Amino acid sequence: MTAAAVSRPGPLTRLRWAVADGATLTRRDLDHWARQPWQVVIGLLFPVMIVLMFGYLLGGGMSVPGGVGGSGYREFLIPGTLALTMVFGLEATFQAVNLDVARGVTDRFRSMPMASSAVVVGRSVADMLSSAVGLAILVACGLAVGWRWHNGLASALAAIGLLLLLRFAMLWLGIYLGLLVKSEGTLVAVQILVWPVGFLSNTFASPSSMPSWLGTVAEWNPLSSTVAAARELFGNPGWGGDSWIAQHAILMAVLWPALLIAIFFPLSVRRYRNLDR
Repeated sequence: MTAAAVSRPGPLTRLRWAVADGATLTRRDLDHWARQPWQVVIGLLFPVMIVLMFGYLLGGGMSVPGGVGGSGYREFLIPGTLALTMVFGLEATFQAVNLDVARGVTDRFRSMPMASSAVVVGRSVADMLSSAVGLAILVACGLAVGWRWHNGLASALAAIGLLLLLRFAMLWLGIYLGLLVKSEGTLVAVQILVWPVGFLSNTFASPSSMPSWLGTVAEWNPLSSTVAAARELFGNPGWGGDSWIAQHAILMAVLWPALLIAIFFPLSVRRYRNLDR
């Protein structure tokens, strides 16, 4: 008993092993993307097309508070598109986790002498790195079509931080759903869940223009808080609003993702540990 206790690795050693195993799984996921770059390209095409179609085809006929002509609408559009991309990133996370589970890859990892958290940590780090790169590309695209931030670099970086925080929350929701559903081919079902959440927001239309009950739902959508906060921090035009949720967008852009992480992070860990049950 004493000898076993003495030979047991200490907390720092176990932490070092967990970090090393997580880094190995992160490299594995990044290698997959490097071998199949078309997946990343396709993932970026949708938000870029949204920017180009809405910005140039519809922008000239759209009027937003504080915006002038097409360029004003593009300044209004870009923060919403950035946030919408962070939400839609859930689909990529779900698909990758779900495929590994359905094909038995996750079970093989769990049978290996590695930290139990390595698979989940590796996926989360790889997806956040991919999202950060994608966000940088979309910011560059926005700058190319005339979008600018007007409240200084510090506020712009704070807006970027809120966008990545929303992606981090969606990440754990995607991991949980990917572990929960073991069959392949369920991405369409997740899209049916995600797309209404993405478009039932203040991204493209003002909640005040919707029926009262629908506008309330749109205002309390976590995506709406991040979009409104990003517009405020970037200094871009926005819908505004007199409701409490609209007046405290930055606060709720922090609280909503924190709540989602608090719910789905432990659920993901528990589901991973009980995956074979």
